[in-house]
Amino acid sequence: DESYFTESRKGEVNELRMLLRTFATERDKQRKRDIMKKVIAYMTLGIDVSRLFTEMMLAIETRDLVIKKMVYLFLCNYAETHPDLAQMCTNTLVKDCGNEDPMVRGLALRSLCSLRLPQMIEYTSEPLRRSLQDGHAYVRKTGVMGILKMYHLNKEDFDKASFNDILYDMLRDPDSSVVTNCILVLNEIMADSGGMALNRAVMLHLLNRIHEFSEFGILSVLDLVPRYIPANDDEGFQIMNLLDPVLRTANAGAVVATIRAFLSIADAVGKRPGDDRDEDSPTVDDLKHQVVVRIK
Repeated sequence: DESYFTESRKGEVNELRMLLRTFATERDKQRKRDIMKKVIAYMTLGIDVSRLFTEMMLAIETRDLVIKKMVYLFLCNYAETHPDLAQMCTNTLVKDCGNEDPMVRGLALRSLCSLRLPQMIEYTSEPLRRSLQDGHAYVRKTGVMGILKMYHLNKEDFDKASFNDILYDMLRDPDSSVVTNCILVLNEIMADSGGMALNRAVMLHLLNRIHEFSEFGILSVLDLVPRYIPANDDEGFQIMNLLDPVLRTANAGAVVATIRAFLSIADAVGKRPGDDRDEDSPTVDDLKHQVVVRIK
C-alpha cells in the first residue's frame, strides 16, 4: 500500500512510539497491523526506527502471525547494526521456536538464524537441532536452511555439531521439499570437494522418488546424476529407466538436464574400442543413439 510509504512528517516516529505503547490494549486487529506496517515502511525507506525496539519487542507477544512476521523482520533488520538490541530478543525467539503453531516455530527459527551474530551460535544450535526432528515439514526445511547460515557464520562450531551426518540422514525425509533443501545445503557446504558425496544407495533413493519433487527439486536431483559413475552397465541402465519418465514432462529444464544425465551415463558405461567386454555390450555411440530415439 503506497500510503505507508509517504514521506514522514517531523515527530511521526515519536507518534508511532505512543501508538505502540497502547498496542497491548488496542482491540482492533487491523489497526494494530496498520501501526506495524507504518513502522516497517519507515524502516524500508531508510528512516532509523531502532529507537522503537523496546515497544516492538513487547508487540511480539501476539497470536497474529502477520504482526509476528513484521516484528521478526524488524529484529533481523537491526541485528547487525544494533547487536546489543538483537541479544535482547534472543530469549523471545528461542521461546517462539517451541510454539504450538508450526508457522510460528519456523518463522522464529528463521529469524533467529538470520541474526547472523557470532555470539548467537550458542543460542541457535539447540533450536536448530530440535527443528530437524520437528513433526512439521515447514519447520524441518527451515531448520535445514538454518544449518547453512550457521555454517557461514562459524565453520568451526558447525563442524563440531556434526550437522553433515544429520543432513545425509535427512535425504530420506518423507517430505520432498525438505530433501531438496538438504541437497542444496550439502552441495554448498561441500563445494570445495565438488559437492555432496554420492553413492549407489543415495542416488537410487533420490531417483526412485523423483516424481515427488517440485520442478526445482527435480533439477536439483538431476544435477547430481552426471557426477555419479555407475558401478556397472546394469546400474547405468537402471538409472536411465528411472529417468525416462522425466523426458515426458512439460518442464523444459528438466528434459535438458535428463538428456545431459543420459549422455553422462552413456559415456560412463558404454563400450569403447579396446574394451574386453562382451561383443553384445552397447558402445558409447549405441547408447547415445538410444538417447536420441527416446527424445523423439
